[in-house]
Amino acid sequence: MSDKIELKAYGKINLGLDVIRKRPDGYHDLDMIMQTVNVYDDIIITKTEKNGEIKVTTDKEVLSNEKGNLAYMAARMLFDEFGINDGIEIRINKRIPIAGGMAGGSADCAATLKGINEMFKLNLDEKALMERGVKLGADVPYCIMGGTAIARGIGEILTPLPAPPKCHVIIAKPPVSVSTAYVYGHIKPDSIEKRPDIEKMADAIRNKDLYALSKLLYNVMEDVTVPEYPVISQIKDIMINGGALNSIMSGSGPTVFGLFDNIEKAEKVMENLTQNNLTEQLYLTEFIN
Repeated sequence: MSDKIELKAYGKINLGLDVIRKRPDGYHDLDMIMQTVNVYDDIIITKTEKNGEIKVTTDKEVLSNEKGNLAYMAARMLFDEFGINDGIEIRINKRIPIAGGMAGGSADCAATLKGINEMFKLNLDEKALMERGVKLGADVPYCIMGGTAIARGIGEILTPLPAPPKCHVIIAKPPVSVSTAYVYGHIKPDSIEKRPDIEKMADAIRNKDLYALSKLLYNVMEDVTVPEYPVISQIKDIMINGGALNSIMSGSGPTVFGLFDNIEKAEKVMENLTQNNLTEQLYLTEFIN
């Protein structure tokens, strides 16, 4: 049994996001394509001498280090279920934008479930981890699985897809934070006029057609978030004018991503965004499968 485990908790972007309807339970039925990107938090799980204690520390003051943290909740769930009496510390070093539409908290939760499973030899397979993860958050099962997938229901009904064609991805988080609850509270599924064609997007991915895929990128949540935060449109415009094949917001925002088939164009856009001081986090990265 290892006394220390280090994991990468990868963030995601939504290549397409549609909100179908509001359900009687208050959640929304979604139709999405999720994609893992090479922007990740470090999760370091270390055994301690304090029996039964689960301690979470982070390098970001805005994050809860207490029982409200999803990584804590993941560890607590497995400790209680399997009667684990050891003490652990979970250290989270953040790179995924916080409250940015990239499932950072869910990614940390998923990595913690995997790490505890490995550290204490619980022998849970991926399906068993996903069944537990969905109790903590709708994006957690996807973050456990990773890669490319159609996500339906509240995000927990997953259909894996092959890896999309390779490209360069810019991820830009403006210096604003968006409340997911606010966006869901203000979106009106019956009034949405334009929607992404998720099946066509899936076909473009299967056909390895980056250009067809890029044309189809769309996120209906922009209808709510962009009017509140015009900086999102400014970032999208710089990306598209700089040669991005397309650029949209991820999740409920405000993080924006752009797909590029040319590294020089992508690097020039990175310079432009930096000079215009529109972002607090900026990455030039790629898809991970």
